[in-house]
Amino acid sequence: MKMQFAKYSFFLALGYWLYQYTQADFSSFGFQYRFLTHWAISLALVVHFINWRRRAADLPESYHAFNAAATVLNILVVFLYWRLYFIDPALVNGDENPAWYQEYYMHILGPLLITIDAIWFNRAFRGFIKGCLATIFLCLIYIIWIETFVGPLNDMPVGAITSGLPYPFLNDLDWDGRQSFYVTTTGTSIFTFFICWLVGFVSSRIRTD
Repeated sequence: MKMQFAKYSFFLALGYWLYQYTQADFSSFGFQYRFLTHWAISLALVVHFINWRRRAADLPESYHAFNAAATVLNILVVFLYWRLYFIDPALVNGDENPAWYQEYYMHILGPLLITIDAIWFNRAFRGFIKGCLATIFLCLIYIIWIETFVGPLNDMPVGAITSGLPYPFLNDLDWDGRQSFYVTTTGTSIFTFFICWLVGFVSSRIRTD
């Protein structure tokens, strides 16, 4: 069952990952990888492939820190997207709304699949320190990416303060405001990691396999 779960999750993620290239704005630096959602699905794609291939070869579960960090990033995408979406969809989507099947896979189903695998099958949250550090590292890499490359090398979207940052609301914040948002978001990812670790710890105690 574990192998089949990873296999079908991989091919589903692969389909949506490839689909993004048909929707990408190739005139913008970074293409679809300007957005955290596309980092999340790319990481999920790698995780599902690793899990599928190792289970097919009957090898032990591995890459727990990477699996855990990728899972937290996907959960973070869900939290941030819907939190801002219910305030105003334009805060995250600008003037363009994604197709419903894309929106629900990227922001509900995809993150749910990698979370189930990480907690229930891979038990990726067994290593607290390494997983937590990997989660922080992914957050920092994305922040550096958009602040150092994406923002300065793009002209759109345009906000009240700056332009080029991938999400419209970020361009309405000055550097201090963005710093505060980044710190809060990274703290949320650490808290999310702790909750997943706790759920994984409890589930490992009630399972006998």
